Amino acid sequence: MKKWILILFSNLIAFSVVAQQEAEETIEMADALRASGKIYVVVMVVTVILMGLILYLIRLDKKVGRLEKDFSEKIKS
Repeated sequence: MKKWILILFSNLIAFSVVAQQEAEETIEMADALRASGKIYVVVMVVTVILMGLILYLIRLDKKVGRLEKDFSEKIKS
């Protein structure tokens, strides 16, 4: 178990180093979107999609929980 935690931790450090190196480079598309104010539209669309997915998963979890409860009650009787 400790071996897996060590591997996970080292991967996270490696990914953060790579992400910082890539963040230092200038991205022309992001600069253009930021300059025109369209970056906020992109952020809002991504936020709406993520919120929809989260709400769907919560609703699905409730339905599965209800089905598990009904199934366990049918087995007992």
